[in-house]
Amino acid sequence: MGHKIGVIGDRDSVMPFKLFGFEVTYAVSSRQIRETIERMAEEKFGVIFITEDAAKLAIETIERYKVEVTPAIILIPSHNGTSGIGRQEVQDNVEKAIGQNIL
Repeated sequence: MGHKIGVIGDRDSVMPFKLFGFEVTYAVSSRQIRETIERMAEEKFGVIFITEDAAKLAIETIERYKVEVTPAIILIPSHNGTSGIGRQEVQDNVEKAIGQNIL
């Protein structure tokens, strides 16, 4: 059985992910975002995509799940563009995994 994929963020940014069959949750407040991450983790989601804007409101919750295998929490740009923190996360993880930045 495969893991479910969830997406969290503002409506305009995450609505298109419904087309791929992902579970989409519109959340804009810190509380909504934290509760949604916790629920998806309890429901054994494999991957949670979260907009960079939403991630800024739930930093502590996201940090807690970085040491877990699942769910993998991946930061994505919002419809307003990117702030670069998602890309930096990927670079940091690659560097940690192989010992140098190849990106």
